[in-house]
Amino acid sequence: MNRGEWLSPNTPGTKIPSHGTDQLGTRYAYDFIQVDWERKGRPVYRGSLPQYLLFGMPISDYYCWGQEVYAPCDGIVVQAADGYKEREKTNLRSDMYNAYKNAHYFDPKKDDVQSVAGNYIIMKIDDNVYAALVHLQTGSIQVTVGQSVKKGGVIGKVGHSGNSFGPHLHFQLMDSSDIATAKGLPCAFEKYEIIQDGEWQDVVNGIPTDKDRIRFSP
Repeated sequence: MNRGEWLSPNTPGTKIPSHGTDQLGTRYAYDFIQVDWERKGRPVYRGSLPQYLLFGMPISDYYCWGQEVYAPCDGIVVQAADGYKEREKTNLRSDMYNAYKNAHYFDPKKDDVQSVAGNYIIMKIDDNVYAALVHLQTGSIQVTVGQSVKKGGVIGKVGHSGNSFGPHLHFQLMDSSDIATAKGLPCAFEKYEIIQDGEWQDVVNGIPTDKDRIRFSP
């Protein structure tokens, strides 16, 4: 799904629902970002906090923007929605407002799913089990509907499309291919590493918390 080092600020390993709502299949969803572990506050961007607060931050200055996204498992692509434009900069006030509004007031009968999900891929991985990878970079999706994909294949890039507070990868399992009405399913990761006592330690079938420094390997 991702490779390299990541942090999951929203994860069912810390709270459920992980995103504060059961809507849109997000009950057990994860968000993944990259941070500078050496800088105070672990910023997600190369610029300064005053720049972000006063002027916003270009999405190209975020560490994870444009990072490759890999298929989390074998599956068949059932939806691949691209072409939704990304905002060129983050803006604290408007991004917080959009996040709150969409999390609590999205109406599946009249609202466009892409206004929340942006560019996204949905894979069928088993009977009544679907994986959604959301907020992808515009123009980055490399798969098409009906395509069989293998675990580890590149399928897109991390972006800032849709209801995104900042560039990140949103990942969830759900019981339907329809994000608007799906129910979230719990998910653990087969294998990853975390820092413990200054050393990388393997975790098998684990669920990271929002404090874990995570590393995914090929």
